[in-house]
Amino acid sequence: MLTQSTARSVSSKQTASHLRSVPPVGSHALEGNMELMGASMSFNRNAEIYGEGEPADYVYKVVSGSVRTYKVLADGRRQIGAFYMVGDVFGLESGEEHTFSAEAISDAKVLVIKHSALVALAERDNEVARQLWALTGRELNRVQGHILLLIKTAQERVVGFLLEMAARASNNGALELPMSRQDIADYLGLTIETVSRTLTILENTAAIELPTSRRIVLRNRSALNRLSA
Repeated sequence: MLTQSTARSVSSKQTASHLRSVPPVGSHALEGNMELMGASMSFNRNAEIYGEGEPADYVYKVVSGSVRTYKVLADGRRQIGAFYMVGDVFGLESGEEHTFSAEAISDAKVLVIKHSALVALAERDNEVARQLWALTGRELNRVQGHILLLIKTAQERVVGFLLEMAARASNNGALELPMSRQDIADYLGLTIETVSRTLTILENTAAIELPTSRRIVLRNRSALNRLSA
């Protein structure tokens, strides 16, 4: 668990100079300050970054690879809360503990930033505070969008997921998904069979193309937009 192992994984010199440092006011915007204040850590595929209920002492930024957050429900089912790709920030919490666990989907490198140092900087730098507030607002919008997605039909959920991933991808129309279909199912609150069947239906109607299980080409964006409405 990262929260308990950071001190062991990062040298005391790094901890002093990165995780607890507060750069001068106005020296960088939020992203630049996170680069200065953070310490880079690597995680193998499926390795835990932090656990549900652990102190939210750190904020994280994906440098390479991808990350999922999840919660194990009382009946043993897994509900994935979000997927984070390169450049995404995660681990921001409204309380003092993490409400979800986080783990690497693939081998990943993550920048770890002391939360208290980030807050201290925001108190001294209005621009950093504004950007941090905007980042928090985007995360809230993502959560609200996910909640709305979960009340839709299975087809609407799958199409909505594809459009969400396409909006975040740099290659317009072609998706290279790092997550498995089981991950997608756990994100959408569906079974893996339903996800696979829905993707096949979309391919048969020429809305998408499935060259491989992880590569999806959006062939008819307008049709997908209508199906997700």
